[in-house]
Amino acid sequence: MKSPYEVLGVAPTATADEIRKAYRRLAKKSHPDLNPGNKQAEEHFKELSSANDILSDPDKRKRFDSGEIDATGAEKPRQPYYKDYAGAAGARRYENSSGFSDFPGAEDIFADIFARQSRQSRRVRGQDLNYKLTIDFLDAVNGATKRISLPDGGSLDLKIPPGLQDQQVLRLRGKGGPSPTQGEPGDALVEITVRAHRYFVRQGDDIHLVLPITLSEAVLGGRVKVPTPTGSVMLAIPKASSSGKVMRLKGKGVSREGGGGDELITLQIVLPKEPDAELEALISRWNPATEFDPRKDL
Repeated sequence: MKSPYEVLGVAPTATADEIRKAYRRLAKKSHPDLNPGNKQAEEHFKELSSANDILSDPDKRKRFDSGEIDATGAEKPRQPYYKDYAGAAGARRYENSSGFSDFPGAEDIFADIFARQSRQSRRVRGQDLNYKLTIDFLDAVNGATKRISLPDGGSLDLKIPPGLQDQQVLRLRGKGGPSPTQGEPGDALVEITVRAHRYFVRQGDDIHLVLPITLSEAVLGGRVKVPTPTGSVMLAIPKASSSGKVMRLKGKGVSREGGGGDELITLQIVLPKEPDAELEALISRWNPATEFDPRKDL
C-alpha cells in the first residue's frame, strides 16, 4: 500500500500548504463529476481523500510518521522491544527451572515489555463506522443539517458544508465505535450521494440550466424570471437571441469559501405545442430585409 506522501506526490518534509495544493490539483483531475462512470478515477479520488485526511490533520500526520497508524488511518500494533545485554551470548536465551539466572536483567526487561503492552492496550482506538446518506442537490450546493439513524436506534446530526461533492466522505470525529480498552473512540465516516436535480446540472462549481423562452422573447427581448440554487432572479434577454445562446449569472453557482462558481444559462426557443394560425400567418408575411441563411456554414 502506498503511503499518503506517495499518493499525493509530496515529500515527507512537505508543508501543510504544499499538501493542500497537491491534493486540490490531483482531486480536480480525478473527481467523479469530471469522470462519470470511470471507476478507476473514482477509486483514485477516494485514495487521494484518504491520504489528505491523514496529512492535513497534524495529529494524524504525526502518528503516521511515528508508525502508530498505517496509510488507512488504522492503528498499528507495536512490536515488543528487546534489549541485548553484554554476556547474553546468542541474544535472548531462556534458562531452566531456576528462572532467568543466566539472563542479566531479564525480569526488568519483561517488566518493561508488559508495561509497554499495557500502555498500548490503553491506546487502542475504536473502530471507524461507515454510513451512507443520500441528500438533495440543493442541500449539497447550499449546505444543510441532516440526521442519520443508527442501527442501535440512536442518531447523528451531520452538517453538510456548502459545495459538497457527490460521493464525498464526511468524517464525524469520535462518533464511531468505542475503544475496546481505554483509548479514543473511532470516527463515523459518511459517504454522501447527491440526487440529480430536475433542471440544474453541476459541472465543477458552475451550475448549468437550459432556459425555455418564447419566440417573441427571443425576437424582442425582455425580462424573465430565472431559477437559481438560492432563489429566482430576473434576467434580461437581449433582442434577437437564438437558441444555444449562453448567458452568465455571476456568483450564482456553487458557493465556496474564498470563491465559487456561476450559473450558466443556455437559451432554448420553444414554440406552442399546437399549431397557431396567427403565428403562421405572421411568419408567412415576414420578408427579411437581408438574405438570411442559418445553415450557410454547414
